[in-house]
This record gives sequence, structure tokens and C-alpha cells, in this order.
Amino acid sequence: MARPDKATAVAELTDEFRNSSGAVLTEYRGLSVKQLQDLRRSLGDHASYAVVKNTLTKIAAKQAGVDSFDELLTGPSAIAFVKGDPVEAAKSLRDFARANSPLVIKGGVLDGKPLTVDEIAKIADLESREVLLAKLAGAFTASLQNAVFLFNAPLAQVARLAGALQAKAEEDAADSAAAPESPDGPTAAEATPETTAPPADEPTPES
Repeated sequence: MARPDKATAVAELTDEFRNSSGAVLTEYRGLSVKQLQDLRRSLGDHASYAVVKNTLTKIAAKQAGVDSFDELLTGPSAIAFVKGDPVEAAKSLRDFARANSPLVIKGGVLDGKPLTVDEIAKIADLESREVLLAKLAGAFTASLQNAVFLFNAPLAQVARLAGALQAKAEEDAADSAAAPESPDGPTAAEATPETTAPPADEPTPES
């Protein structure tokens, strides 16, 4: 590779390291072209997978501040540069390596911190960001249902709802004030004179 081409390759790799949240170094010896295509497809938008030259990668990694790959850059090397969810990227690499033994995960880096093979495996066992958010949303759905409606409803709809509630409250207050009060005077039973029978032992007048 000519010197200008090497400089360009180093610059591109340096940008990949700097613009990625993480990187996983692998050895791809024995993988066919189709298998490499399948691996890239399985990574999707979560990571890009590039075959690299060890010498140029050492230079690029050092320029990007990554020094954990120096001893691992031996043999045919390829790097998965993490662009999306690191958990999904780790899962894809792990699952592909299980189904295709020639792929060997050698190490990685995430947010500037080196990762061992075991640490990458632990990341792959985590739940993805989407799953965690779905569980969190499900846990709060019942209690926040009304709040979500208010946050998502158009402002005019919320204003109409508030106006309707205020009008209902005023109507109830007016009905309560107009209700007739109980009369202060005597009741019908109290107003009717009582009739008393004469005592049984009182003599009746003689005719």
C-alpha cells in the first residue's frame, strides 16, 4: 500500500474509533465472504464491521486514544465499530460466533474503557435498551395513564376539558343554592286541633 493510501486508511480508522461508542476486535480466519456478509447484516445499524490491517490499526487506535488493542492485533483482524446499542451489537457478535466457530472475539473497548472477552459476554446477556424502556413504560402505564393523556392531548382539548369541569362545578353550586328550605311554621299535623273525648266518669246532662 502506497504511503498516501496508508495515511488515508489510518485517518479513516481513527475517525471510526472516535465516532464510535465502542469497538470489538475479532479474528475472522476461516469465514467465507458470504459469512462476513451475513455477519454485517446481523449487526444492522448497531455496528459496522470492517476488515483491518494490524499495523495501520495500531497507529489509528493510538491516535484515537485506544491502547487496549496493541497486544490483540495479531492474525486476520476485523473490528465491529459500535454505532447503536452496544448490547445488541454484543448479542449479534456472540450469537454469530456460536453459530460460526471461525469468528473469535478477542476484546473490545466501550466509552474509552477496555473490555475483556468475558465482559463482552456479560454485556451480551443484558437486556437491550428497547426492552428496558418497554418494561419501564409498562410498569407505569396504569398509574400514569391520565397524565400521559394530558401531556399528549392538544392544548385546546385540555382547555375545553378544564372549562367543562369548571362549568359543571358552577352548575352544581347554583342548584344547591336554589333548593327550597324547610318551612319554619308548624307542620300540618301541628296545625290541626286535637279532639279530646270527655272523661268516661263525667256525668252527662239529664234531659
